[in-house]
Amino acid sequence: MPRPAPSAPPGRGRWLALGALALLPLLVLAGLWFGPRLTDWNEHRDRLAILAAGRLGQPVTLAGPVRLALLPQPMLEAGGVTIGGPDGEISIEARALRLRLDWAALLRLELEPREVAVVGAEIRLPWPPAPGQPFRPPPWLTGLQGRIQDSRIILGQVALEQVEADLAAGGPADALRIDGQFRWRQTEVAFETTLGRPGWDGIAPLALTLSGARASVSASGVLLPEGGFEGSLQGGGSDLAALLPAPPGSFRLRGRLSVTAELLAAEDLSLDIAGSPARGAATLRVSPVPRLDIALQTGRVELDPWVAALRGAGGPPLPFGLDLTAEAAQLRGVTLRRLRGALSLDGERLTLTNIGALLPGDTEIELDGATTGRPGAGRLEAALRFRGEGLRATLAALGLPLEGTDPSHLRRGEGRLRLTLDENQAAIPEFTATLDGNRVSGAGVLRFGPRPALGLGLNFEKLALDGWLPSGIGWPAIQARLAGIDANLRLSAEQAEWRGLTFQGLSADAALENGRLTARRLAARLAESELALSGVAQLGPAPRLTDLALEVSAPVAAPLLALLPGGWPDHMPIAGAPLSLRLSGSGPAGALALRGGLELGDLRAELNGTLDLALPRYAGALTLRHPGAPRLLAELASLALPGWLDEGSLSLIANVALSPQELTAENFDLVAAGLRLSGQLSLAQGARQPRLTGRVSAERLLLPGLDWRSREPMVLEGLQLLDAELALAAQRVEPVGLPVLEQASATLRLQDGTLALEGLRGQLAGGRLSGALRLDGAASPPTLAVQGNVSGVALTGPLTGLPLDLSAGRVEGEVRLRATGHSPAALLATLEGQARFSVRDGILAGADLRGALAAAERADSGTAEAGLRAALGDGATAFEAFDLAARIQSGRAVLEQGRMAMAETAGATLAGEVDLARAGMDLMLALRDAEGPEFGLRLTGPLPLPRRVPELAPWLRWRAER
Repeated sequence: MPRPAPSAPPGRGRWLALGALALLPLLVLAGLWFGPRLTDWNEHRDRLAILAAGRLGQPVTLAGPVRLALLPQPMLEAGGVTIGGPDGEISIEARALRLRLDWAALLRLELEPREVAVVGAEIRLPWPPAPGQPFRPPPWLTGLQGRIQDSRIILGQVALEQVEADLAAGGPADALRIDGQFRWRQTEVAFETTLGRPGWDGIAPLALTLSGARASVSASGVLLPEGGFEGSLQGGGSDLAALLPAPPGSFRLRGRLSVTAELLAAEDLSLDIAGSPARGAATLRVSPVPRLDIALQTGRVELDPWVAALRGAGGPPLPFGLDLTAEAAQLRGVTLRRLRGALSLDGERLTLTNIGALLPGDTEIELDGATTGRPGAGRLEAALRFRGEGLRATLAALGLPLEGTDPSHLRRGEGRLRLTLDENQAAIPEFTATLDGNRVSGAGVLRFGPRPALGLGLNFEKLALDGWLPSGIGWPAIQARLAGIDANLRLSAEQAEWRGLTFQGLSADAALENGRLTARRLAARLAESELALSGVAQLGPAPRLTDLALEVSAPVAAPLLALLPGGWPDHMPIAGAPLSLRLSGSGPAGALALRGGLELGDLRAELNGTLDLALPRYAGALTLRHPGAPRLLAELASLALPGWLDEGSLSLIANVALSPQELTAENFDLVAAGLRLSGQLSLAQGARQPRLTGRVSAERLLLPGLDWRSREPMVLEGLQLLDAELALAAQRVEPVGLPVLEQASATLRLQDGTLALEGLRGQLAGGRLSGALRLDGAASPPTLAVQGNVSGVALTGPLTGLPLDLSAGRVEGEVRLRATGHSPAALLATLEGQARFSVRDGILAGADLRGALAAAERADSGTAEAGLRAALGDGATAFEAFDLAARIQSGRAVLEQGRMAMAETAGATLAGEVDLARAGMDLMLALRDAEGPEFGLRLTGPLPLPRRVPELAPWLRWRAER
């Protein structure tokens, strides 16, 4: 029989049981640790996705690896997670989804997440929500703790980057709390949100606080069951510029907030911006494109900081609009009143709409425009309209220098213009206005830089050229204003006025570049004449002109000559001739070389000299030529061709110096037919009127005769045009109808309308003549005074042309005459004075007085009478002396003494009178023999042709009685 196996010791089994019992927890823990990790859960990916979708209420797709860990706590991690879909409320695509599971549910073989962590997710929230969709948490979001890490949330068109948030959802009645931070448009924002559960009426409370960029905004209110939010808004910060393109400064706000699917609106806002109170409203439109619009109404605002902020701002976080209304605003030192307008900033485009303001001087402006390009470096295109009755005050406030200009300029106006402004230039491609009642249009451009450049083209209906520069401004001040700028200028005016002159069709084309002023062409019509000017001026301390040219042409010179002072030669025949003037010059302003020519009918003038523009003063040669001197005199003075002036041409060559105060002709030579003049003349402005001084010499001086019978008034107004003092000299003076005077000299003085010829001296027929003349043309009537002396004058021919005349002898005498009257006839009728003449060793032509005395001694009366009549009818009588003295009164010369001495005779006497005014005479030349009465010859009748009547009756009776 087999032997039974030996039994184990009782203590060993017990130890094994205890060891196994001790290892069991470790084995369980090892199984819980390594078992899930060694299990391939990817086979259960679809099942897990179905379970997760049922729990979350959203479709779930797992595309990445799935891992499950039970220790240290149940954790399910899945990669490539997609929650929701295109048609769902929420769409989440995450790099990883970690779920902390509930142990109790897990033991029941159920997946009950208690904490969710989403890593690297892109969460899309539908915006705008469907109509009527309420803002409330989903039903599955209960009793859950969640966290979002390194994720991105897209709300409609708004993307929140780098989202880090913690979510706490208690029970079904507990509020949902979400705290965290995100980055939006380079701005770090922290947020705190508390969302309550909706009540029986569907209304859920909501509180939201956003903090970032040194500012915070809080909103509290309720979510409406039909969708939307209503509540209150308040906030503030230390720097508004961190949020908006605005100047730095603190701000506070308070108001009502309402939110719909498309719009967030803040109404009844009370604001404090940098200490300035304001009221307004704001709207944030999130669909279809996010946009922020703000409306502000304030009492006063400083615009310079706002403009600087807009120019320096980059692209705004979202399109931004501002509607501003202010009672007063300050822009670059200019106060604007009643400012209104709207601006919109969308990316790099700034749009200005309905900008209006009241400038100083009550000028109204309106502006609409837009910019393109980056703010601060883009381009502004705008339309500007203005209207005002005090433009001068407006322009002065804007910095335009108007001091010293004519206050009648730029007083009122209205107009419109298009403005283009960028960082390089400001351009006005179109400008139309009415200034001071006159239409103006044109365009212009101003290029910025170290040396600004201005291009301007303007068209004027009527342009006043006076009064634009301060009175008394000098050329250095004008150069200083032009020194720092380049310009290209084109002007035209239908009518322009300058210093009382009216120009038609004015056009100007000029340029200024690097201190070089170029007048391409300045043209106009003045007094029916065409004017054209061109040239180049180099500005600087010593300005220099080159290629200067002036041209004037007129078919009829009269309208142009009428602009000269005085009435001459406006109505003279020469004024009807065509006129042509040409001037050219080059050189420094102090010594401009000037050449020119003038053609006025047949008159030719040339000049060649230098012009000092600073003084101004011209010095150089002047030449005048005309083919007919008598005809020129007739054309200049409207006189008939004078017979005393020989036919011939006119030539004047002179060195002249001309300034506004003086005209000097040095060494002039004048040839006019037979007239030869030379000398020096100076015409200067005196204390009261111009004064002419100098000396004039003549080789042969022809003097016109005077019709003493003329009743035409003498033209003496010219005597009052100037004063004069001239030294006159002539080798030969030939008065018409009078003897020739040689080596003549005199001093001519003209003052206050009185002409005086003093110190007259000359040689007359071998003798000497001296005298003086004074004509007072200012008196009414004019007065004439003449005095003269002759000595040693030899008679070589008939003296008076009368039937009884002196034909030889030596004459001495003197006269003192005075007359008054407006015409030569009146002067002759009022002539008064005295005259005395003495003739020695002379011959009386027309009668043989010695023969008459011899005939009177004949014994036969008949023969004696016949001899007397023959001797008194013709012949000549030599005498030793003939003394005459006459008293003149009212134009009648009465002989007070008339005695002729003849050798070996008793002599003869002359008595009677000559009526100079009426051209009549009654003279009696009487002889006496030793015993009988006087007999002689009577001249009576008209002065030019008197009758010879022998007076023999008394002597014949006496002879008959004997």
